[in-house]
Amino acid sequence: QVQLIESGGGLVQAGGSLRLSCAASGRTLSDYAMGWFRQAPGKEREFVAAISWGGGSTDYADSVKGRFTVSRDNAKITVYLQMNSLKPEDTAVYYCAAKTSRSTVTYTTTFAYALWGQGTQVTVSS
Repeated sequence: QVQLIESGGGLVQAGGSLRLSCAASGRTLSDYAMGWFRQAPGKEREFVAAISWGGGSTDYADSVKGRFTVSRDNAKITVYLQMNSLKPEDTAVYYCAAKTSRSTVTYTTTFAYALWGQGTQVTVSS
C-alpha cells in the first residue's frame, strides 16, 4: 500500500512563506497526478492546487492563484506546494492526494483521488 507523507507545515506570520512537500513511501510518484487540498476547522475539505502526471498542467483555486505554486521534481519523487504571501485564512490542515494517471489532466475534486496523506498543519498568525 502506497502511503503519502506530507511535511513542511508550521506556524508563520501573515505575509510569510512555507513550502510543503509530499512524498510516497517506498516508491516514486511517477504514475500519479497530484493534488493539494486543505481543511479548516468546521469546514469541508477544499481544493487548493493540482498538477498533472508529467507536470505540464497545473490548476489552482481562485483564493490562492498568484500566491501558491505547485510543482514536482523531474524524478517524480516529491511534489511541492510553495505558499507565499500567506494569510490567516490559509490556516488549515493541508493534504496531498494522488490519482493514478498518465495524462495531462489535472483533478480538482476530492472524489477523484484514491490516495491521501495524513495532513500537515499550517497556521498563519495575523
